[in-house]
Amino acid sequence: MGQKPRGPGRWPGLLLGAVAGGVVFGGALTAAQEALADDGRMQGRALVEERCSACHQKEADGSLHRIDHVRKTPEGWTMTLFRMRQFHGVALSDEEQRTLVRYFADRQGLAPEEAAPYRYVLERRPSVVEEPVTDGDLSVMCARCHSVARVGLQRRDEDEWRRLVNFHLGQWPTIEYSAQGRDRKWWEIASTEVPQTLGGKFPFKTDAWTSWQAAPKPDLSGRWAVAGHRAGIGSYGGTATIAKEATRDGDGYRITYDLTDSAGKPLKGEGRSTVFTGYEWRGTGTLDGKPVREVFAASRDGSRLDGRWFLTQQDEVGGSLHAVRAGGADSMILGTSQSFLKAGSTARITLWGSGLDRGEVGFGPGVSAKILSRGPTSVTVEATAAADAAPGARSLTVGGAKAGGFAVYATLDSIRVEPDFTIARVGGNGGPVPPMTAQFEAVGYLNGPDGKPGTADDVRVGPMPASWSVEPFNDAAAQMEDVRFAGAMGSSGLFTPAGAGPNPQRQFGTNNIGDLKVVGTVIDGSATLTGTGRLISTVQRWNDPPIH
Repeated sequence: MGQKPRGPGRWPGLLLGAVAGGVVFGGALTAAQEALADDGRMQGRALVEERCSACHQKEADGSLHRIDHVRKTPEGWTMTLFRMRQFHGVALSDEEQRTLVRYFADRQGLAPEEAAPYRYVLERRPSVVEEPVTDGDLSVMCARCHSVARVGLQRRDEDEWRRLVNFHLGQWPTIEYSAQGRDRKWWEIASTEVPQTLGGKFPFKTDAWTSWQAAPKPDLSGRWAVAGHRAGIGSYGGTATIAKEATRDGDGYRITYDLTDSAGKPLKGEGRSTVFTGYEWRGTGTLDGKPVREVFAASRDGSRLDGRWFLTQQDEVGGSLHAVRAGGADSMILGTSQSFLKAGSTARITLWGSGLDRGEVGFGPGVSAKILSRGPTSVTVEATAAADAAPGARSLTVGGAKAGGFAVYATLDSIRVEPDFTIARVGGNGGPVPPMTAQFEAVGYLNGPDGKPGTADDVRVGPMPASWSVEPFNDAAAQMEDVRFAGAMGSSGLFTPAGAGPNPQRQFGTNNIGDLKVVGTVIDGSATLTGTGRLISTVQRWNDPPIH
């Protein structure tokens, strides 16, 4: 049986392959392309009037009931339209849904600073432990089913939040009798405290959104310097060339990647994107021959792009991306091929960024740097740390550019497994849902001024070569032989879960879930250091929307 892709690949409002138009290499859209964009916006409103107004009646001010009183991300609008098609029989083609998502996201989206705290869920980052929105009941009223980000990526006034509560009770009548509902005055809390709290924290009208609506939207075409990191693989950097593409909304781009990894291996790629709300980049393409999706955010002035790419069918597998415009007046260091240097050693290190073809390259006292190759977006050096080089955090400099995130060490003080807690999911084995893997890194640390490991002032050195193993996390895991059945840990720190479905070899014929301690072991000279984390390998996620 074929395996269906997980995540946003199934949601037509964010599928980008059907975008039509020609490529424009930089500059503003032509008059014909502006007309095409205007036509797209007009078509969006016409679709709203034609398909939505039968149920969502016009109010006294001309707005449509409920529809015009909510702001969401592109993913949020995609989910709303999917629900309208699935549960209410609204007739929309995939192309019409894409048109409406673009229309709503541009007209009723979130400002960059409103979406920023919750970008982790849009970028499908694994291993994020959320912080509660407030103390008290809200975490069990909403977050027992949803992520905090799902709430935080919407904007409504108090009355509209209350209508959402009413919708939940109408759609799922047993909600107040389920776990963490029947032990409190659920309806009283849900209909009074929750709308008041959410209306105050996530209101419909904000200065941020008013400001962003009035602001000019950046043109992202041009040449960019890029750097990023993929856990278990390492860092990469290079350039990306973005070309504007005429679409019905005038917000399409093509991107071509010319990157190298930390070992100097080329990483090529290309893709197409739609930019929603003036800054929300959603792309699809290939990188190193693999199909990927891109979720980036442009800065207000269009000088930066930050976000994450991930494999289309395995969104837990991906890497960060940070980009600035190449050729700008200011120099900037975005990343390095490695983040540390051991005292008394020499290493070939590449720095990626913009404006790196001018000025001296420095790693601080006790470290010399011989330039091997150099260009505007990268400089490769042979760096040597003296045997008596002072250990600790260092600032890297290239001309006027300065960046942290580098360390010199003589001996490591501790190892931490990162993430220290995460989950994997069984899958495959003839079923429609592929397994969800988990990637770990063994990260070296130096003690900070307090001289104690595991405290806030520790100095992060970086990911180290390690050997990996798993152990039962507790007595119950040992009794159930979780190490034997739950999956396999690879030499790179990648855990691959076992197949889905009941296993007749296990006690009770249960499936291949497990509760495991992950052990990363690092050899540092004559010392052996270990770090541990926790991995729960659990069952499939059958409902996998763009925002959980």
